[in-house]
Parts: sequence; structure tokens; C-alpha cells
Amino acid sequence: MKTIIEPFKIKSVEPIRFTTKEERVKILQEAYYNPFFIHADDVLIDLLTDSGTSAMSSKQWAGIMDGDEAYAGSKSFYRFESVVQKITGHKFVIPTHQGRAAEKILFSTVCGPGKYVPNNTHFDTTRANIEFTGAEAVDLLTEVGKHPEQRADFKGNMDVDKLDDFIKKVGKENIPLVMITITNNSGGGQPVSMQNIKDVRAICDKYGLPLFFDACRFAENAYFIKKREKGYADKSILEICQEMFSYSDGATMSAKKDALVNIGGFLSLNDESLAANCRNLLIVTEGFPTYGGLAGRDLEAVAQGLEEVLDEHYLQYRIRSIEYLGEKLLNGGVPIIEPPGGHAIYIDAKRFLPNVKPEQYPGQSIVCELYIEGGIRTVEIGSVMFGKKDKTTGKFIPAMMELVRLAIPRRVYTQSHIDYVAEVCLEVFNNRHKLKGYEIIYEAPMLRHFTAKFKPL
Repeated sequence: MKTIIEPFKIKSVEPIRFTTKEERVKILQEAYYNPFFIHADDVLIDLLTDSGTSAMSSKQWAGIMDGDEAYAGSKSFYRFESVVQKITGHKFVIPTHQGRAAEKILFSTVCGPGKYVPNNTHFDTTRANIEFTGAEAVDLLTEVGKHPEQRADFKGNMDVDKLDDFIKKVGKENIPLVMITITNNSGGGQPVSMQNIKDVRAICDKYGLPLFFDACRFAENAYFIKKREKGYADKSILEICQEMFSYSDGATMSAKKDALVNIGGFLSLNDESLAANCRNLLIVTEGFPTYGGLAGRDLEAVAQGLEEVLDEHYLQYRIRSIEYLGEKLLNGGVPIIEPPGGHAIYIDAKRFLPNVKPEQYPGQSIVCELYIEGGIRTVEIGSVMFGKKDKTTGKFIPAMMELVRLAIPRRVYTQSHIDYVAEVCLEVFNNRHKLKGYEIIYEAPMLRHFTAKFKPL
């Protein structure tokens, strides 16, 4: 059949509170034009993030009731550890309360001033945790990934030649690890090919460097490999995941994405000495190594979610849902990153609002208008999130791309919700000549997009 249906039935529902346009104008003003300050009750469709916003399954809720809350040696931990090891093949599994905690522990252990971490594209918390140590996060995205309008199967790939050149330039002794983000979130949720992973692994082997994954959307990446890369059509998602991870030495994971839970994460490694150092920091900051800041019931939910996300029927529905929204926007003329990625649609704010300069934050303008027009909460991934000033000259350095991310929570919204999102986006696009830029009137020194305050120009 042509119609791809949701591979689940709805068992519990949550009401949505409707607001008027006039109410939303006031709400946005009181939130200083930053969607992070808007109360969730005042949002009709929440596409701010796909992190921790999934609907859990009946088996996950059953696991929560069955969770073992022993402080040390919980049976829920050993189930969690077993599932992670089955997928990744990594020897040592360290639970954390979410992905950025895993990043904090890893980078605090291996990074510091004078160090560099190359990646296809770092996301915000990854970059922040690297730079907090005094190290530098370096993006080496393949060239086609920098052009939203160009179509390619694996726009999330790392530029292997640039990686080789970069290692020669700064010295392998100054690079504690190389990282690949799968899928590439800041690059539009675009997948990384197995061949690219192999090629990066070869460079790492050449210089004796470990390779880590930011693996929060590993299953979605595996599905793209199955559908787009030669030689993988007949392999199971688990087999593809196991091959992907076999080329890595470790991973950080926010379980709040592909593990289909509302909290949780892990750090997995093969190096026993590094694992011991990370566990020591974990005990200081998160908790004992068999719970790591999570309740036993959370570990059960993560373990179950990691098994459910490997279901190809679920992944087919998931990826097609994103593609469906992308097609509706493209048909209406809305510029997006093409082809649609795995977890979100990314509006290209540069082409959407060509008359608004990057330093006037065109993405933020679209974000605000989407909320006013339809109560849809989204997030800017552009010069608000990644723009900065040159430390020497004070000159504004814009982000590589100006994007608005519409992140779709897993198993939460129906097709009619997505049709509504498309309708609102098209309405805003058709009236885009009315939109103006914004300026920041308050910003924090790091991760400013979470708490920045704006005013319209």
C-alpha cells in the first residue's frame, strides 16, 4: 500500500490549550521574543526540540513500574548495559542523566587548553562542553552539506581531506579524539554514510587517534544507510548499527532522542583507563556508576526504547513523516535544507528572508512569526546559536547557515498536526515581506540562545 501508517496505536492523550493570535503576541513580548521562555501550556504545536519529548510505549511504562531502585548493582542497570553493549559493541557503559552530562565527563577528562576536537558539525552543547575546557571545537563538514538547496544522499559527511590536513596542521598530539555526529543535527539532520565513517576511521588509524560518535540519532542514521547506500538494503537496522559502532572507540548519547525516553543518556568506551577516569568524575558529578544520575526505572525505559527504535517499521514511518512535511513546504515555495533529514525540517532563513542581515537574526524573526501566526514553537539554528564576535576586531562572524529547525517529537503528533504546521509555515512565508530583524539585548557568555532576550528592530 502507498499509505504508510503509524506503527502504533494511541493509548493515552494529552489536551492542547488553544490561544488566540492576540494572546500570543503578548505572550511572546513577555518572553522577550525567545521561545525558550514561553510556557509550554501556551504552545499549540511544540517543535522546539525532539529531545526528551517522545511519547513512551506501554512496554516502557511497564518497565518504569518494574525498575530496580537499588543504589548499586541495580538489575535495571545490567539490562541497560546489556542493550547498549549489544548495539555498540563497546566494553564499558557509563549511564548519565542526559547527553550533555556524558559530554561534560568525556571532554573534561581528555580536553583542555591547546586541544582541538574535529567533528563533521558540533551541536551546541557539544561545542560548549569542549570550549568550556579551553579546547577548540572544529567543524569539517563536507562541502555539499553547506548548501541547503543542493540534494545529496549523505550531506552530513565529514570532509576527510580537510580532516587529514587539519591533523597535520595542529599535530595529532593536540587532538584527543575525532568525533562524528550521527545524524548531523546542526547540518540539517543529514545522515553520514558508512563509507564516510570508514574513511574517517582510516584517518584516525593513520594518526593513532580514537574515533567517537555523538550517537543520539544513530538509528535514524542507520535507516538512511539502509535506504541509500549500496550493499545495505538487505541488512537489518541492528546489523547496520553494529557495523557503524564497530569503527568507533566510544560514543556519547542523549537517550532523549533515539532511545525514545524523556530523560537519560550514556557514555560508552573501549579504553579501560579512560573509562576508569570518566567513572571517577561521574561519581563526583552524577552518581554511582550503576545509576549515573538516573533512577532504575529510567534505565529500564532507556533499555526498552533502544530496542524499539531498531524496528524498521517505526523508522520508515518516522523518516517518511519528516519527508511529508518537507514536501508540503517545498511545494509551497518555502526554502528548506534538501533533502529532508531524519528528525526535523530546517527552513533556510537566508533564502526565506534575504533582506534581513545575519546580524539581525533572520531565523529568530521566522521563529517569532511562526509562534504568533499559529502557536508553533521552533528554534533558530543560525547566528543566534552559533554567531560570535571576533575577539580581536569585534567584527560579527555569522553562522555558516541561518536555519529554523522544526524538530518533530517521536510518536507524538498525527498527520493532521503536521498539515497544520505546513499551513502555518506557508502563511508566514506568503507574508514574509512584513518580517523584520531582531537585536539581542541580553546574552549569557555560553549557550546564549537558551536565555537571550531580544527586541524587534
